[in-house]
Amino acid sequence: MTILHISQPVDGGVARVVADLVRGQREAGCRVLVACPPGGRLAADAAAAGALVLEWPAERSPGPGTPGEVRRLRRIIRRAAPDVLHLHSAKAGLAGRLAARGALPTVFQPHAWSFAAVGGPMAAATVRWERFATRWTRALLCVSEQERVDGVAAGLEADWRVVPNGVDLRHHAVADRAARRAARMQLGLDLEAPLAVCVGRLCRQKGQDVLLAAWPEVLARVPAARLALVGGGPDAGVLAGRVRGLADPSRVRLAGDVPDPRPWLAAADLVVLPSRWEGMALAPLEAMATGRPVLLTDVPGARECLPPGQAAAGLVPPEDPVALAALLARALADPIECERRGQLARVHLAARHDIREVVRQVAGVYGSVLPAGAVPAARPPRVPGRS
Repeated sequence: MTILHISQPVDGGVARVVADLVRGQREAGCRVLVACPPGGRLAADAAAAGALVLEWPAERSPGPGTPGEVRRLRRIIRRAAPDVLHLHSAKAGLAGRLAARGALPTVFQPHAWSFAAVGGPMAAATVRWERFATRWTRALLCVSEQERVDGVAAGLEADWRVVPNGVDLRHHAVADRAARRAARMQLGLDLEAPLAVCVGRLCRQKGQDVLLAAWPEVLARVPAARLALVGGGPDAGVLAGRVRGLADPSRVRLAGDVPDPRPWLAAADLVVLPSRWEGMALAPLEAMATGRPVLLTDVPGARECLPPGQAAAGLVPPEDPVALAALLARALADPIECERRGQLARVHLAARHDIREVVRQVAGVYGSVLPAGAVPAARPPRVPGRS
């Protein structure tokens, strides 16, 4: 089977999801191609995983260049001649469906609805487009049940499938106390201070501004606490200005974009992600695989990814710095409870979000959209370790 993945995001969680799928699908004997913009990590990671990478220059948002992007994508699809077209995120969903127009089996995976990111007339226009584009979508693949519910509520009629995001458990090993200490030494961090880490693109969606608004209250309750923001993005300059405006900027570290977030996850006592919207964020899953508890906003995918019984300590309303500060301070003041929650998180993650099971379920989605008998027999998917 030939699979063509198309993704506009080339960094962050979506890019890591695509690279992990490529790795498992190649091991299962599929021919895999990835079309994406140059730059970022996706092209290199997908090539390392065994995909043929095709350059597709595209902006993150629709604009005057979109018709040209669609034409280039149409040529790529024609040359690749895939059995399945797998579109990731809103921009690829727009350009890919306009390019293919249902001429071949198409799976669209929004990774969070585009209409959740905007308001007013733009949100209404986006919903109208998504309703129209389902006619060119053989399966609409959501990463959480809540994402599917939100799509149904928006009036989308589709063949719905839900496959949660997964993590390569061999790549994200449990970090014990010795690993935490080693990571802090490597990163130049205080060895004993309570540390909260936020891993995510620096943008409005991920809500780092809300986290910084909550931080003074956290320090008032836990004076020794430290915070690290790990990631790059369009709001880096604005967030740096907010950090400088804090009473003690030295308590917050802007780590910037890093090639590998695992040392930061290992160093953390708690991983926090105060997103305004998501499908199912990948960073919290990676944190739980490392054995770290998470504190999330109650957006699609968050409640579903938490271990049973951790919603009270692990979820706050979006855009609520007061509630965020209260739970964040409570967690950082109790490292023993953080360690207990982290151990439970790893067990839950291994049972529910192993990437090998995700690859198997996605293969089932492909099989359902292909004509009968079109899927060749393949070895059970096995995700090899990363180099």
